[in-house]
Amino acid sequence: MASNRPAPRAVYVPNDDDFGSYDEEPFEEWNPTEESIRPVRGRHRVHKKSGGGLARSSTVLGVGVIAAVGAGGIATAQGGKPPVSISMPDLGTVTDSLPEAKSLPGVGSLISDDDTSDTTTAAAASAPLTAAGVSTADAEQGTTDAGEALRARIMQQAENQQDQADAAVQTAAEDAAVKKAADEAAAQQKAAEKEAEAKAAAKKKKEEEARKAKAEAERLAKLAKSYAIPTSSYTLTSHFGDAGSMWSSGHHTGLDFAAPTGTPLKAVHTGTVKEAGWAGAYGYRTVLELEDGTEIWYCHQSSLNVSAGQKVTTGEVIGRVGATGNVTGPHLHLEVHTPDGTGIDPLGWLQGKGLNP
Repeated sequence: MASNRPAPRAVYVPNDDDFGSYDEEPFEEWNPTEESIRPVRGRHRVHKKSGGGLARSSTVLGVGVIAAVGAGGIATAQGGKPPVSISMPDLGTVTDSLPEAKSLPGVGSLISDDDTSDTTTAAAASAPLTAAGVSTADAEQGTTDAGEALRARIMQQAENQQDQADAAVQTAAEDAAVKKAADEAAAQQKAAEKEAEAKAAAKKKKEEEARKAKAEAERLAKLAKSYAIPTSSYTLTSHFGDAGSMWSSGHHTGLDFAAPTGTPLKAVHTGTVKEAGWAGAYGYRTVLELEDGTEIWYCHQSSLNVSAGQKVTTGEVIGRVGATGNVTGPHLHLEVHTPDGTGIDPLGWLQGKGLNP
């Protein structure tokens, strides 16, 4: 740092009595002059402008303070620290209370009006106020100005926030896709399980039906051993319910087994002969009552082999095929009546006993 040249010391002039006494000459006050002081060069040189050099110095001081405050704000924005409140004095009041720069000893000569100083001042004013808060990355990117560095960092922060928002949207979309795929997989799994349950239920139902059918077949097979078809060498010609004028009721009331005259007629099941004799349009008829009260009618017989009150067993011969009564040819007219006297289909009844005429 440049400094002023030290002021010359007063010269001592001895007289004739320099070892005993001397004449004292009065000292003069030394005031620095433009010739006795080396001009100050460099950044500390103060330049004169209209309005007073000290006022300009005060302005420079104020700008420096503002730049420092700005740098502190940048550092706050960068570091995340809370801002510090700074109280600034009124620079105008401070300036008015200071003396003129020209009145200060040794300062007036430092103030110059040359053009070179103005150029230097302008260059200094156009330079960045401070480099506070400028990182190495900012210097490498060319954003060494504090304001530009702040702008760049704000832009970078905005880009980071946008990237985070985009990432959040993408993550939400991916989560939604994963959830949708999971829901679809769950629905497919549920549908598959439901289908498997339906198949299992159908299989179980089929197996149950097969079991029941088998049990029924076994029951009928066992039952069939105790029942018998009423005749042999026959042909079924008329069925229960057939309509025709040849029947007095307008429809057929039994099942006809056409067979040659004299073909044996057998008891379909163990029972008791309730009637055996002539029955008008039925010709010779035998009524066999079973243990449960069901009646079996054998009609149009050519001959009778049993009498009323007789006990018979399954397959025992009770008469023979004939053509007596209201007939068109030899056959067995078989009727089945429930205990209450209602006539039912003989074919269905025989099938219910395990027989298939």
